[in-house]
Amino acid sequence: MSSSEWYIPEDRFFVPEPTQRSLAKELYSTVQSLPIVSPHGHVDPRLFTGEADSFGTPADLLIIPDHYVFRMLYSQGVSLEALGIPRQDGGVVEKDHRKIWQIFADHFYLFRGTPTGIWLTYELAKIFKVKTKLTSQTAQAIYDELEEKMKLPDYQPRRLFDLMNIEVLCTTDSATDTLEAHKIIKNSGWKGDIRPTFRPDAVVNIDTENWLGNIHLLEKVSGISIGSYRTFITALESRRVFFKSMGAVATDHAVLTPFTAEMSEKDAEEIFQRALRGNVSQDDCVKFSAHMLIEMARMSLEDGLVMQIHPGAYRNHNEQVFQKFGRDKGADIPIATEYTRNLLPLLKKYGNEPKLSIVLFTLDETNYARELAPLAGHYPVLKLGAPWWFHDSLNGMQRYFDQVMETAGIYNTVGFTDDTRAFPSIPARHDVWRRASCNWVAGLIARGMVDLDDGREIVADLAYHLAKIAYHLP
Repeated sequence: MSSSEWYIPEDRFFVPEPTQRSLAKELYSTVQSLPIVSPHGHVDPRLFTGEADSFGTPADLLIIPDHYVFRMLYSQGVSLEALGIPRQDGGVVEKDHRKIWQIFADHFYLFRGTPTGIWLTYELAKIFKVKTKLTSQTAQAIYDELEEKMKLPDYQPRRLFDLMNIEVLCTTDSATDTLEAHKIIKNSGWKGDIRPTFRPDAVVNIDTENWLGNIHLLEKVSGISIGSYRTFITALESRRVFFKSMGAVATDHAVLTPFTAEMSEKDAEEIFQRALRGNVSQDDCVKFSAHMLIEMARMSLEDGLVMQIHPGAYRNHNEQVFQKFGRDKGADIPIATEYTRNLLPLLKKYGNEPKLSIVLFTLDETNYARELAPLAGHYPVLKLGAPWWFHDSLNGMQRYFDQVMETAGIYNTVGFTDDTRAFPSIPARHDVWRRASCNWVAGLIARGMVDLDDGREIVADLAYHLAKIAYHLP
């Protein structure tokens, strides 16, 4: 093989020890071709309406929307303007996508040994069949090749959805979203299964910027005048009914901490009225968000939507970047997170409800064995989400398997959720998960903890069945 070609060995990610490696390869052969179930992510549903005939340019596809990519470049002194990231004030950013691509290629070495490097290599080599490694010297030729391929029928979003063997893809949509793109997809006759997910953060977290504007949007889309806490709750319940009618199976809640605490309706009303007047305290914000997590659990018990809680990210940590470019620009940093005490009020009320399902994610791995695995290993309501965000990696998955499975059990986890904005990276992420799962299960077999037949069932469950079961997917 020429050094100018991609290096992607077929037995990648498996341990060198021959017995376990051989078992891992055998297990992987049984799950490699299973359909992809993607029950949580951030791909834009407008890609699949059939109205756009391509992904745009290679820079539109792989760089500009992907914070995993531009956060690394920014950390090495490349400005976001130079990468074409839109500014809040409409200020000047690079418009020449060939220049953006060249900067990306000049710095591609930065991604060596990282999950992003693995995903990007897979996308270019496996999805777009680019044989030559991306370097400063090959950048423009690869740009030309991608530009031509992205015009072909096999590289249009709907066709790629089928070629990637995706069975179902769930997006993440604000509570005020009209779901117009989902309506178009649903009425188009296309058979791709694209489902919305209800995310109410912008209206239930009263410290969100432009919260009152979001409440006005909620009024508009729900048709309910919101002047009180009770009408606010009614509007949220109405939106959940609508999302469910459009195929939603889950909700998603991003919180700084998983703190829960129930308030009386009187106290909730007082805080809500202060929020409408724009004079809430930080204490009000914390109490209201904590109360709303319990309210969301109550609604999920009633309507059957799986509740996902994503805590532990100090979002928009870089104030200058946030002011200039807005949210989700690679400046979200994990914090230490406590679950046992924070979740106790919610679990006291709903923890023993077998008809309610709450999926917990974490960015604080110190909680795996100490809190999360014991909690999920006891409460019927709890399941553990996959290694998330910074831990969606080969090493992160290994740590997850080692620390969670003995106490929680495999069947109190939900398989894999790729949580991506970058549509072409989905097969790459699932491939890493499947290989990591097979490698870990092969270790169990090699040590005599399970037999080969059980091992085959476990890897199929981790790759496919657990996600379908956990998210009530047909």
